[in-house]
Amino acid sequence: MSKVRRVAVTSPQTRLAHARRRSRGRWRVVRLPAGDTQRATELYRAQRRRGVPALVLMFALLLGLPGLFAVFPGLDTVRLLGIPLSWLMIAVLPYPAMALLARWQLRRAERLEDDQ
Repeated sequence: MSKVRRVAVTSPQTRLAHARRRSRGRWRVVRLPAGDTQRATELYRAQRRRGVPALVLMFALLLGLPGLFAVFPGLDTVRLLGIPLSWLMIAVLPYPAMALLARWQLRRAERLEDDQ
C-alpha cells in the first residue's frame, strides 16, 4: 500500500502573511496619494455618519424586544405552532431584520461611494 502525500491547503491571504513574515525586508503599508487620502477620509466619515441610524435601529430591535415583553406579558401566552410567540420573536425575528438593516446600510454606503 502506497502512502498518500498530504498537502496543506491555505488561502492566498494566509500564504501572503506567511511570506511577509519570512521575507528579510520590512513590509510596508501602501500609502495613498494625498488627494486620495483626503477623499478616503471624507468618505469614511460620511459612511460612519450614515451608519449611525442603522446601528441605532439594530440596538432598538435587540433591546426593544425584552422591553416589549415586559410591557405586554400576555405575549408569552400566545402560541404559534405550539411555540410561545415571545420565543419565536427572540429566536427568529432579529436575524431577517438585521439582514435587511445590513442590506439597507450597504446600499446607502455604496450610493455614497458612487456619488464621490
